Amino acid sequence: MKLRDKRGQMTDTPADPQLASFRRSIDNIDAALIHMLAERFRITQAVGEYKAKTALPPSDPAREERQIARLRKKAEEAQLDPEFSEKFLRFIIDEVIRHHERARSG
Repeated sequence: MKLRDKRGQMTDTPADPQLASFRRSIDNIDAALIHMLAERFRITQAVGEYKAKTALPPSDPAREERQIARLRKKAEEAQLDPEFSEKFLRFIIDEVIRHHERARSG
């Protein structure tokens, strides 16, 4: 949403300094998440290539379940909804498996 600043100029920055500070923090965290996901996918891409070369299956359901259980516990410890964290992780795992399947057929 565009706002007008004190000079009448259109801006995305709210006039409220506290809200602006919160939003800067959120923007920084979002950028960090993107960079961490990019690094995670670079590593899982290497895993997919390795699995393709060594004829390993693209997914490892037992590991996936262990990871989900481990991260649900971490989410609880961090006071984050474990259901949300599981949905988020499953989304990432599904995307990784899709990449591994593509590496195997490519």
